[in-house]
Amino acid sequence: MTRTEYYDDPAAPEPNSLVAAASAVVTDDAGRILLQRRRDNGLWALPGGGMDLGDSLPGCAVREVKEETGLDVEVTGLVGTYTDPRHIVAYSDGEVRRQFNVCFTARVVGGTLAISEESTELRFVDPGELDALPMHHTQRLRLRHFLDHRSTPYLG
Repeated sequence: MTRTEYYDDPAAPEPNSLVAAASAVVTDDAGRILLQRRRDNGLWALPGGGMDLGDSLPGCAVREVKEETGLDVEVTGLVGTYTDPRHIVAYSDGEVRRQFNVCFTARVVGGTLAISEESTELRFVDPGELDALPMHHTQRLRLRHFLDHRSTPYLG
């Protein structure tokens, strides 16, 4: 299945679902950030995904990181909430999401880094290398807010 992300695009299709999601900025001891290269669109992104009915939002972030990277993490903080209605995600199966995402910070507590069916590459990236990676605007925004060391979470 492929995925196309739109942002503030009048040609974006109308959403037919609303999905709560969580993502995580996972860092290592060197301050590098864990990113995955998504299989569905080829772009680099934070690990994360849609919330299941039995999840809490932090629990969703922990589960998604494990599923997508093989790593066990512990949530340590909140980067922000990302609910911009101009962000639309369309899938080749016909689902068109208006997604809202809560982005957390997390640290690794176990597991082994392993590529999942959702990614083609995983790596810890030095913050200075982020600008060179192909990435959607909404991912860059979360990373910028994290790197700004904001005193309060982003609410948007």
